[in-house]
Amino acid sequence: MRWKKVMKMGVFKKTMGLVLLGLSMGLSGFGQVDQVKVAEFARSFSDRNEMSLEEVTVILNNARYQESIIRKMEKPAEGTMTWGRYRKIFMTEDRISAGVEFWKENKAVINDVSSKTGVAPEIIVGIIGVETFYGQRQGNYRVLDALYTLAFGFPKRSSFFTAELEKFLLLVKEENLNMYEIKGSYAGAMGFAQFMPSSYQAYAKSYDEGGSRNLMQADDAIASVANYLKEHRWKEGELVALPIKNMVNPTKLTPGVKPNNSLRFYSDNGYMPSGNLSPATMAALIELEQEDGMEYWFGFNNFYVITRYNHSELYAMAVFQLAEAIRADYEAVKQ
Repeated sequence: MRWKKVMKMGVFKKTMGLVLLGLSMGLSGFGQVDQVKVAEFARSFSDRNEMSLEEVTVILNNARYQESIIRKMEKPAEGTMTWGRYRKIFMTEDRISAGVEFWKENKAVINDVSSKTGVAPEIIVGIIGVETFYGQRQGNYRVLDALYTLAFGFPKRSSFFTAELEKFLLLVKEENLNMYEIKGSYAGAMGFAQFMPSSYQAYAKSYDEGGSRNLMQADDAIASVANYLKEHRWKEGELVALPIKNMVNPTKLTPGVKPNNSLRFYSDNGYMPSGNLSPATMAALIELEQEDGMEYWFGFNNFYVITRYNHSELYAMAVFQLAEAIRADYEAVKQ
């Protein structure tokens, strides 16, 4: 159902619209949502945007509270994982080989986008591979339901998700998308690249630059991932991360993801860099917990940029290592 059809559905008499609003407040979520906030949102959104109260009511009346979303928000799986466990999820032969196939199938777009943005093609593929297994696992929740549930049924993050719900309603109108069919994560992220509505509005790109930005399509997702990283200051041709293989009486340092110290600083504290990098190169100390101990890496600017996509160092390292594995196999196939 396109936006114009939704508009037609909303052309009811004012009294009928108010009745629907009452039904929405009374039935959706069976009391699990903050019904006052639902009504306030409908009025506020209608006042500030070109949509009648009746039309907003129709949309909210079609949203459904999902208790399972709240449970997942309360206990995100990633928060309890070691790097060893996390790595095993993404560094699989299936995901690597599927990444090679995705690159081959979208070679022209990936290489074109990479050349224009400076973002390494394998990193673009790696992010899409970690996010959605190259578009095969975009999520099982309607984005409308996810954002409705979290905006009005999850007080801890209500302000954030209310803003995302508003952006989503504007976005589907702007891009001529079907709000009732788009599925995504339990947090409301959508498409191959799993953008939240605010990121969609800010960073999504149409590959052909002439149509709508549809992240449920591979070409637009590829262009959008690269644009996101470029806008967050990806540096073409620079390193992402290097393992620390040699430590000499290392000083206990605070790990992080932002490259605030030079390699000279780290070597003075016992963390010895390998290769011919300049001692002035800025890096972060990354600590990753394995089942049998800690693993140490230097993370550079581009590693930090990946964490702007997802703030977890586990995520960034999974993207990097998956990308490296895909690139190795892709280049082997070309030969």
